[in-house]
Amino acid sequence: MMRRHFAQRLCFAAFLLVGLPLSHAEESTPAKSQSDADLPLEALRSFADVFGRIKDDYVEPVDDKTLIESAIRGMLSGLDPHSSYLDADAYRDLQVGTTGEFGGLGIEVGLENGFVKVIAPIDDTPAQRAGLQAGDMIIRIDDKPIKGLGLDEAVKLMRGKPGTKIQLTIMRGTNQSPFDVSIERAIIQVESVKSRMLEPGYGYVRLTNFQAHTSDDMQKALTALVKSNEGPLKGLILDLRNNPGGVLSGAVGVSDAFLTEGLIVYTQGRVKNSKMQFDAGPDDVLDGAPLVVLVNGGSASASEIVAGALQDQKRAIIMGTRTFGKGSVQTIVPIDDSTALKLTTARYYTPSGRSIQAQGIEPDIVLQPGEFKPIENATLKPVKEADLMRHLEEEKPDEAKSGEEQPKPLAIDDFQLSEALNVLKGLTILGHSKTD
Repeated sequence: MMRRHFAQRLCFAAFLLVGLPLSHAEESTPAKSQSDADLPLEALRSFADVFGRIKDDYVEPVDDKTLIESAIRGMLSGLDPHSSYLDADAYRDLQVGTTGEFGGLGIEVGLENGFVKVIAPIDDTPAQRAGLQAGDMIIRIDDKPIKGLGLDEAVKLMRGKPGTKIQLTIMRGTNQSPFDVSIERAIIQVESVKSRMLEPGYGYVRLTNFQAHTSDDMQKALTALVKSNEGPLKGLILDLRNNPGGVLSGAVGVSDAFLTEGLIVYTQGRVKNSKMQFDAGPDDVLDGAPLVVLVNGGSASASEIVAGALQDQKRAIIMGTRTFGKGSVQTIVPIDDSTALKLTTARYYTPSGRSIQAQGIEPDIVLQPGEFKPIENATLKPVKEADLMRHLEEEKPDEAKSGEEQPKPLAIDDFQLSEALNVLKGLTILGHSKTD
């Protein structure tokens, strides 16, 4: 009886560990040598023994489904921070999230040293309004330590009914003490494209993440900016700060919008269908007008694809700080109608062959975030021509215009954006002088 049970467990373990991958691998991987294809019988025996011990001896009864899912999670979590098992809830959230609406706090997270790391807060979400920043480490959830939890388990703790509150304990930087942040959960409706005119001729487009329709929405926003400007734009700032990425097609479409030829991105992996490359079409929506791209440590994945493509193709000036460095491709492999694997299958490379993984994109102009405070009520004002005695009189300024309240300088609200606008103006002036 004992041997029969052991044999059943061994067969079950062999199916669990190698049955699913083999069906997929037969279609997408090169033939393996006989030694590589042999089943690791000793390891499978150990697995079957552990499975049986847990079933028989664990302090509480555990059903087979729970043990199977835990084993799958363990296999994937031991690979890299981005491979994971998607149960029914996680799979559904992923499918809904790519269309722009999902429940939660509004943060993209990863796992680092056993803690949950904030890759980027999403614009106009509870997480951003609560002040969470890229790089923050979440060490407790509702006063429960999360050290050692898997990423899926930590994410489940942060999920909940919209309107309910959650308390996160945050570690920011190396020399600061942990502090608590209370956040109210909500249904997250992500508007991936935002735009406005900064000054006459100079447009601004912010991409908060990359969804399936981001490229189309961006082109609609650019059309609206041109209409508002009553003519072509002199230049554009594309803001990818704290954009955690998203679907690959969105990144390719956004890059293609500004390029007229050449490679955008290519991927390399072990299986045949993981090797892809994407090239630009012939049209540039800006018709060659200068482009500045803002990035920071919260710019990841698809954002880095766009920044790397535009940088390598000499189409844009990249400003800000080094990006996050997530250059791996995750493929969703359905197991059944309700569950799937999210498996890392390839790496991204920029047109020049640079790997984004763990390196990120280094900006052309490094610009740290800062604050601008104008000097008010200076005690000693500089002497101007108008202050000199017997100076030549000039026409008086229009009374209506002189009485208007001057707008607040852009640098007060966003120092990096203000500096990007200055660079964009410089590029425009230089371009005009060359043309003239």
